[in-house]
Amino acid sequence: MEIEKLGRYEILSELGQGAMGVVYKAVDPLIGRTVAIKTINLNLSRDELADFEERFNREAKSAGRLNHPNIVTIYDVGRADHVAFMAMEYLEGRELKEIIASDEVLQPDRVAEIIAQVADGLAFAHDHGIVHRDIKPANIMVLRNGSVKITDFGIAKMSSGSRTQIGIILGSPKYMSPEQVAGKPVDGRSDIFSLGAVLYELLTGKSAFGGEECTLTTIMYRVLNEMPASPADVNPSIPVAFDYIVARALAKEPKNRYQSAREMANDLRNFKNLTATSPLTSADSSGKRSAAKTGSDGDATVILNSSQISTVPGWRSRKKWAGFIAVAIFAAATVLFISSSREPAVTTLPAVTAVDDTKPTTPQTTLEAAVKPPPPAATESKMANGQPSIAAPTQATLGFSVLPWGEILIDGKSQGASPPLREIRLPPGKHQIEIKNTDLPPYRQTVELEAGANKTIRHKFK
Repeated sequence: MEIEKLGRYEILSELGQGAMGVVYKAVDPLIGRTVAIKTINLNLSRDELADFEERFNREAKSAGRLNHPNIVTIYDVGRADHVAFMAMEYLEGRELKEIIASDEVLQPDRVAEIIAQVADGLAFAHDHGIVHRDIKPANIMVLRNGSVKITDFGIAKMSSGSRTQIGIILGSPKYMSPEQVAGKPVDGRSDIFSLGAVLYELLTGKSAFGGEECTLTTIMYRVLNEMPASPADVNPSIPVAFDYIVARALAKEPKNRYQSAREMANDLRNFKNLTATSPLTSADSSGKRSAAKTGSDGDATVILNSSQISTVPGWRSRKKWAGFIAVAIFAAATVLFISSSREPAVTTLPAVTAVDDTKPTTPQTTLEAAVKPPPPAATESKMANGQPSIAAPTQATLGFSVLPWGEILIDGKSQGASPPLREIRLPPGKHQIEIKNTDLPPYRQTVELEAGANKTIRHKFK
């Protein structure tokens, strides 16, 4: 049945259909403004409908306060019969989902800028206490002028029906955070996880946790228990800094992720000065699960209940799986540890720096040793008879062998990550060494170096 009007808005054409309803292009006759109308079908009882309307108006009002260049503007809300609708800014561009599906190859700088703009919008929303809950490529619009807009703020939360429904999860499985899958409370860090999954797909052209061939329970299991292959492993042309950014965004525990979307945006815009410090664990790509197909590729927004959650393979034996994974990581780490001790030293790389959210980020000035050959340990001088002699060395060399990885801080200043950092030259004297890994307690040691000394610190995080 064709609709000619919704409230005062005159429908011009249908733009598309989603899980919630239909999106129309319309015009507001009062001011002659073209708008997009997003509808939500209401199959609710009378009591549920009253409750929904109250929350719908409250959430729409909150979303309407989000006046930010990277968030679509909401103009109005209303209801017509059994259809609730939002009138919002009409955008001319393409969904990120369409760009990914087209196999269009974007340069790393462009990928970083697109996702950074989304992170900017999310940071603004989170500052106002609003969590999107359904970040995915279909809810990100890339406009003709190159700017990026987030759509569908608040709709996922508003569409869950009565507050009496227990165990309801709403989101897009391929992009849901572990806490969403587990039915736990979420905050802005859940959106960061979802944005990390979007970034991974934009970089590699592959879903982080499963595509069309995967069942819903397989996707949910992977979100909870597995990490995808590193982006640079999937596509070697991708700068390894994205491995670090993706790994932080996709950390299973919220406390190990970026703690703000603004921090993630800063790293994205500064990726050329980052050192990849957190390689991802390879995913189990077999996809062999004893579950029936759901008919969803994990991209559509779906509603899950607690009974579906309990069917996730291995749900009650995660400790067992964790033990297997730990053994595998230990074996791989041992091989890396042995091989790293045989590798020659390499030039220092730029450091990963912690970002202060309250200050604007500027490109990091790397250590002189990172961009220039190290000065010689000894210098030539002339004796009275004109014959050259070798002066005493003026610096010491401190090497590192760290498993699986750690950020190296010397006297409180970050020097980069080991691996790939192998050694650094330091002036003689006492130095405070700290090796940090985001998932484990830091290691600290005080070393006293003499001129010309060559010392190596070996540490394995357990």
